[in-house]
Amino acid sequence: MKIGFVSSILDGWTFEETIDIAQEMGFKCVEMACWPQGKSERRYAGVSHIDAQRVLADDEYAAHILEYSASHGIEISSLAYYPNTMDGNLEKRAVCIEHLMDLIRASAKLGINMVTTFIGRDQTKNVEENLEEVKKVWPPIMALAEELGVKIGIENCPMLFSADEWPGGQNLFTSPDNWRKIFDIVGSDNLGINFDPSHFVWQQMDYIKPIYEFKDKIFHIHFKDIKLYKDKLDNAGIMAYPLSYMSPKLPGLGDVDWGKYVSALTDIGFEGYACIEVEDKAFENSKERILDSLRISKKYMDQFVI
Repeated sequence: MKIGFVSSILDGWTFEETIDIAQEMGFKCVEMACWPQGKSERRYAGVSHIDAQRVLADDEYAAHILEYSASHGIEISSLAYYPNTMDGNLEKRAVCIEHLMDLIRASAKLGINMVTTFIGRDQTKNVEENLEEVKKVWPPIMALAEELGVKIGIENCPMLFSADEWPGGQNLFTSPDNWRKIFDIVGSDNLGINFDPSHFVWQQMDYIKPIYEFKDKIFHIHFKDIKLYKDKLDNAGIMAYPLSYMSPKLPGLGDVDWGKYVSALTDIGFEGYACIEVEDKAFENSKERILDSLRISKKYMDQFVI
C-alpha cells in the first residue's frame, strides 16, 4: 500500500507546497483536490490544488505538475472532486458533471488515470427513483472514462450530516446493497470504490466483510476515523443528524479497528493508494496544528502500512 493524504486539508497551500509537505513527512502519494476554481460549497470543498481546465489547455502547466511531483518522489493518487452529480437542480447537476468530465480528461492527460468522487443523489427521491437517475447520469460519464482509460473510485460517504442534506443525503453509494445495484446498472470495470471505513462505523455497519466481497472493486482507500458518542446516540437516536452523535477524528482517535481493517486489505492483496483524510476539528485552529494532524496520522498508520 502507498500511504498518502487528501490535499483538501491544506486549503491555502499551493500545489508545490502540498508536494513539499508530502515529501518532508515521508508520504508516498497525495489525492489532489480539484474543485472548480473559486467555488466553495461546504467545509473541505472548494479546495483546488490542480486546475483541471488549465491542465487541458496548457501543456507547460501539465508538464510542471508531473515534473514537480516526480522530482519529489510523490505520486498523485487521483484527482478528487466530490459534488452531487445527481442534484435535483438540473442546472447544478450539469455544472458538476461538466467539471467531472474535465477531471477525467485531465487525469488521463496527466497519466494519473484515477478520479475519486461521489455518485450523487437527488435528496427528494427515494432509492429506487435515484437508481433510475443513475441510469441517466452515469453511462455517459463512464463511457468517457473507459475511452480514456480512467478509473472512477466512488467514496461511500452518505453526505447526510446536517439539515441542508436531509432528507436522503447527497450520495447514493452508501452500502453494499446499493453498491451492487449501481455496479449492475453501470456495468463498467472502470467504476469502483474509494473505501472509507469511518462511514460504516457511524451507520453501525460491518466495514470488514465488504473488503472481501468487493476486493476487485476497491480502487482507492481513505484512512479517516469516527468517534461515536454512545450517550448522545442513546439520547438522540439514529434518526437524528449524525453530527449530533459522532465526530470525524484522526486515525487512531476514533472507533475504527485499523489493525483489522488493514489486515483485511493485506488479505486481498491491496497494494494501491491509501490516503489519510483529515476532518478532525480539534486540529484546525492553526496551520501548524493542521500539519500536526498529518504527522500524527502518518505516525499512527505507519504501524500498519510500511
